[in-house]
Amino acid sequence: MTAANPRSSPHDPRGRVRLDKWLWAARFYKTRGLAAEVIDKGRVHVNGQSAKCSRELHVGDRIELRPELRGEPTREVCVTALSDRRGPASVARTLYAETPQSIAAREAAIRARPYVADPALSIEQGRPTKRNRRELIAWQRWGASIDE
Repeated sequence: MTAANPRSSPHDPRGRVRLDKWLWAARFYKTRGLAAEVIDKGRVHVNGQSAKCSRELHVGDRIELRPELRGEPTREVCVTALSDRRGPASVARTLYAETPQSIAAREAAIRARPYVADPALSIEQGRPTKRNRRELIAWQRWGASIDE
């Protein structure tokens, strides 16, 4: 590790790492842009508070990741190491420790998944045909609306 770049080691506890970079490096999101987008939507909390992308993480911080889908459980992890470089998944797993409550909630959601009805099964006729689409467009074009 050099004095000019204190973050050259992937597990340097003294370094400073932005939240969006850490989420990307820990492989929670495929790109840093996706991580920033989720943070901006308010779905990521650090130590119980809403966070911004530029928030600096410290070892021991607790992060809550709220999912975009309703049926998925909230994921809670504790930061065990800092890194701003994306590496293999085996290294990324060493950057955090998931709480036992979060693990239990995810496992319960996985077990319940086969019993939840698939929304696609409610569609009886499938995609509309070309004729159906033309009828729908004609109906929407000539149909009266309350707003007009």
